[in-house]
Amino acid sequence: MSDQDAAGPGGSGDAIQVMVVDDHPMWRDAVARDLAAAGCEVVATAGDGPQAVRRARAVVPQVLVLDLNLPGLPGAQVCKEVVGSHPGVRVLVLSASGEHADVLEAVKSGATGYLLKSASTEELLDAVRRTAAGEPVFTPGLAGLVLGEYRRLATEPAPATADEPGAPSLTDRETEVLRLVAKGLSYKQIAERLVISHRTVQNHVQNTLGKLQLHNRVELVRYAIERGLDDA
Repeated sequence: MSDQDAAGPGGSGDAIQVMVVDDHPMWRDAVARDLAAAGCEVVATAGDGPQAVRRARAVVPQVLVLDLNLPGLPGAQVCKEVVGSHPGVRVLVLSASGEHADVLEAVKSGATGYLLKSASTEELLDAVRRTAAGEPVFTPGLAGLVLGEYRRLATEPAPATADEPGAPSLTDRETEVLRLVAKGLSYKQIAERLVISHRTVQNHVQNTLGKLQLHNRVELVRYAIERGLDDA
């Protein structure tokens, strides 16, 4: 793909703006084509790590569909750099590897979800939509692994901001949502449990992140588990 592929967002209204990163041209083109056919706006593609970071920072997609095995810079590092400079970008890893170490490294780097390349086109499209909505998406069998890692991280020292005196207090509903997030429920499940909309759940999570000065779901769940909210 040429640098022209990095053109900025067009006028596609509410179409999800997606960037696809993979070092195999045929696979990259196929994924981009499927996403475009489903109504997404593919705002850029890239075939290596450094190119991915440059283009993602230039176009700031809603969802970055990212392979881990990239030349020049590993996918996990691409994720870390892009999310570090643009926290609003959601990263969906699409990888051939189901190795636990790869999954956990991706999540720690800021990935919202992790899907294996064995997934069907429909599963990919659904994952992109859910990722754009801020919902964590994992290939079946990996969600439990990630939740277990959240619990392990909770035994480590907390970030300094989490225990500072005078930390902002959460509303009862924000605390309730936080408790369900810590239990591993998806945003959809939380919405059904509390009889509120999916969008309201997202708003509560974003408000909570802002109040606690946390950056992503990993830090949020860690914060909740440290305070025993997952056992409440």
